[in-house]
Amino acid sequence: MKDILDPEVRSYIQQLEHELSQTRERYESLKEQLALVLYRRFSRSSEQGQPGQAQLFEEAESTAAESAEHDSDSDEGETESITVPAHTRRKRGRKPIDANLPRVDIVHEIDEADRQCACGAVMDEIGSEVSERVQVIPEQIYVERHIRPKRACRSCEGAGDEDRPAVRVKPAPPSMIPGSIVTAGLLAFVIVNKFVDHLPLYRQAKRFERLGVHISRQDMSNWIVAVGKRIFPLIELMRERIRAGPLIQMDETTLQVLREPGRENAAKSHMWLTRGGAPQAPLYLYEYSPSRGSECPRAMVENYEGYLQSDGYRVYEQLSAEFPRIVQVGCWAHARRKFFEAAKASTKSGAAHEGLKHINSLYRIERELREQQLEEAEFVRQRRERVEPHLERFKTWLTKKGKDVVGSSLLGKAVHYTLARWQMLVRYLDLAALTPDNNAVENAIRPFVVGRKNWLFSGSPAGARASCALYSLIQTARANGLNPYAYLHYVFTRVPTITCAAQWHELLPHNLDPDQLNAAFLSRVG
Repeated sequence: MKDILDPEVRSYIQQLEHELSQTRERYESLKEQLALVLYRRFSRSSEQGQPGQAQLFEEAESTAAESAEHDSDSDEGETESITVPAHTRRKRGRKPIDANLPRVDIVHEIDEADRQCACGAVMDEIGSEVSERVQVIPEQIYVERHIRPKRACRSCEGAGDEDRPAVRVKPAPPSMIPGSIVTAGLLAFVIVNKFVDHLPLYRQAKRFERLGVHISRQDMSNWIVAVGKRIFPLIELMRERIRAGPLIQMDETTLQVLREPGRENAAKSHMWLTRGGAPQAPLYLYEYSPSRGSECPRAMVENYEGYLQSDGYRVYEQLSAEFPRIVQVGCWAHARRKFFEAAKASTKSGAAHEGLKHINSLYRIERELREQQLEEAEFVRQRRERVEPHLERFKTWLTKKGKDVVGSSLLGKAVHYTLARWQMLVRYLDLAALTPDNNAVENAIRPFVVGRKNWLFSGSPAGARASCALYSLIQTARANGLNPYAYLHYVFTRVPTITCAAQWHELLPHNLDPDQLNAAFLSRVG
């Protein structure tokens, strides 16, 4: 039949049909996005992610960066007002510890040999130097009285032994924060409350007041920053051991840090988390950076050789391109999440569900093999033998579906995302320590985001760095089966006595026996 339409009219009709097709695709895409938003808003799902993950960090160590004149834990600490005839002055000095609190006296006597004066007489006790430190046991609080008797010779008043002090007293026991009232128990208690139980410092201050002792938020803030600096050698040792392992997993999230030089307080900074080390003794390292650029992760992997597993953020792929010794590994959880969202957002979810079934089969095989506790070589062999046929069928399905599906749809995005990262996604088959996803490190970000309703920012770069250091110790301790309080108590007791670099190795969580450490903890609180 002869075409009676004018060529220009036909061209115009074809243009309208093309525009209509694009409009329909756009409509379907917007409808999917709306359905996904409504699902995320009103439904609960393991795929929904952690609430507030984009907004992180612990309550500020906001007062830690204030000037020393506000430091209420030093000997010239918190102030109170006194009135003199002409005006009101600020009287400096720490508030006394409540006299109603029980005291436990710990006498630090000098050695018996030191009591003997050169003239032959035994030195008499002429007084004592007494310092008080607040000790804490969960649900209990008391004050340690460190009593150091002073000795002097009444017979010659020191003239018979001029090479030694006339008045002798045992040195004060070492402390994490010299000159402070803190003990290892109090530090561990405050830090666990904040970083494990998400209890802000101002709430802890009120709890201490109910127990009869005044410990201000300022004090605790300063302690956290000071402890972060003291444990720096341990954090660096963890960094070295992470680089020595066969696998590194990385992830990042945002945080807000106040008083960053040259930046507005509303600017977003980032926290990077790295998991690595020996597979049977994982280490977690949190690091603060003002930027989401490659500077922080590049410094972490610069001397590293092995596998790097992460999500699809471009910085990680740049690192593997920059450092040929690094093998990039993808995350099946991210691919699965895209199919999951497509299934929930579309009324025609059959294809998305089919994609989910393919991925779920990979996890089922992984779980079954892990339960058998095979030797590494045998595990890798069996996993490859069982998984590769599933992967081959899945890739065939993806390739076919990629030709039919609309690229802008959620299903199209899921298909093309998986195909684009296929080589990285299948690399987990190479090493027994590798798993299909990056969830181990992503789950370790939870301690940051759980407390979002209690704190929204870190008050200074120093506070952010201290928080990262303490999160590193806590998360690593938990991953190695240690009670966080017991571990921190042990570390804070040992650190002041360290005299050589080798002793820092003894504080790594995997070098401690969980049963012994936890038993020691229970004996203290029992």
